[in-house]
Amino acid sequence: MPGVADLATKVADTVRSVEVMWRAGLVPFPRLDEGLRSIAAVRRFGPFAGAAQIASRRDSTAVGLIDELGPLTFKQLDARSNALARAFAQRGIGQGSMVAALCRDHRGLVTAMMATGKLGARLLLMNTGFSAPQLADVAAREKVTALLYDEEFTGLLSAVDGSVERYLAWVDSSGEHDVPVLDELIASTDDRPVPVPDRPGGFVLLTSGTTGTPKGAPRPEVSALASAQFLDRVPLRVGESTYMAAPLFHGTGLSQFILSFALGSTVVTRRRFDPEATLAGIAEHRCTALVVVPTMLQRIIDLGPEVLARYDTSSLRIVFAAGSALSPDLGNRTTEAFGEVLHNLYGSTECAVATVATPRDWREAPGTVGKPPVGCRVELYDDAGNRITEPEVTGRVFVGSGLSFTGYTDGRNKEMINGLLSTGDVGHFDAEGRLFIDGRDDEMIVSGGENVFPIEVENLLVEHPEVLEAAVLGVPDEEFGQRLKAFVVLAEGSTLDADAVRAHVKANLARYKVPREVVFLDELPRNATGKVLRRELS
Repeated sequence: MPGVADLATKVADTVRSVEVMWRAGLVPFPRLDEGLRSIAAVRRFGPFAGAAQIASRRDSTAVGLIDELGPLTFKQLDARSNALARAFAQRGIGQGSMVAALCRDHRGLVTAMMATGKLGARLLLMNTGFSAPQLADVAAREKVTALLYDEEFTGLLSAVDGSVERYLAWVDSSGEHDVPVLDELIASTDDRPVPVPDRPGGFVLLTSGTTGTPKGAPRPEVSALASAQFLDRVPLRVGESTYMAAPLFHGTGLSQFILSFALGSTVVTRRRFDPEATLAGIAEHRCTALVVVPTMLQRIIDLGPEVLARYDTSSLRIVFAAGSALSPDLGNRTTEAFGEVLHNLYGSTECAVATVATPRDWREAPGTVGKPPVGCRVELYDDAGNRITEPEVTGRVFVGSGLSFTGYTDGRNKEMINGLLSTGDVGHFDAEGRLFIDGRDDEMIVSGGENVFPIEVENLLVEHPEVLEAAVLGVPDEEFGQRLKAFVVLAEGSTLDADAVRAHVKANLARYKVPREVVFLDELPRNATGKVLRRELS
């Protein structure tokens, strides 16, 4: 019976998840009472505040966060968030309120993340790359009642409806302001524990918005077992140190921030990403994990061997990359620079985790996104909805995950087949069951009757030593229907011309994959998380 089989799978996944969490140190056997307290804390106050309380109970002196102002222990973060929660409550924020945060990565944002959970309010994490119209559209659609923002974003707020109450999350000590500042609210309010809300508020992530206005993807609850989906194939452990380069408003940064807090690990962050400062931070704080999106990793590796050698990064056991495609060339250069530490995660805002490539996966099959961890299913389907089981056959990617969302905040959802969610990508499995992403379903180019996915051509182009970045798209063509157009960013001092670029592709790929037009740019247009804004290329 299918029902029995499904139940057996769930039981097996649960047992395996507990085993994974025990291996990471999250299940304190034989002190299972501590494990139960941990689960209860997360259920009461959500993943941010609950995890900090757990870590504080484990070690009251443990440092939870290091930002540009210095360290804060988990205990200090817990007390600060108590005070901020009380200050918010006095101003009408409570169960069901929607609080938006337009902030860089710093203690103000982290404290607010914890405080909203303690109130049962929902937290909407805004993209720091928003324009004023995008900010206004999202705030109106999500019915934002309070907005936290860094002072640098003040100029965007004129577009936001005046009924939204505003709080500065960061301000220079000498600055003048006419709205409450978070540190002032915290300092002037009692930091005793707050009453437990009826339910934790959860949070809302936003999609990247590369094809239009970002959509809201709510996460009302996070299962205590969900961490196993990361820990199964990424060997994070209790009490270590993570350098968080990826922004916290992005699913990559947020998921790893939550996990690091749950592990009682120190999170090191700074307001703006700087590649050399990242290396310095890893060396200073002996970080064992680095969390990045691929464009950040590219900027670090492009510093070159001489700069990389200035910093002792031997403590790194994990380079965790996610958020957009990681080219084989960049992955291989990362391995050359840091050793076999690269973990390449494939997922989306909607499904969270799909697969993870371990260093061994990458060594054996560069470019792979790996295999599904515990609790995840990945299947491929053709356009008629038939499942593809043969290796090397391309199909549409569908994912089932305990972290998958249940629909956008506007009521829409992604396509589903057999309970699995479409990622919008197409890919194939190799004979070993490792997944490869061939491209976006809506980016496939049909030129002269042949199907071309841009990512294959892009990956080849960036393998050229004189090419830093490349994007390929299809443009209308009277003879072939579509033709390929390549946008290329060259390394400093390069003498490559369009003919040389085309010759490089022709020497390695089929003739119909050669771009008929090549445009050279100083840089590719990207959003705040590094995804290429293809709509701005023409």
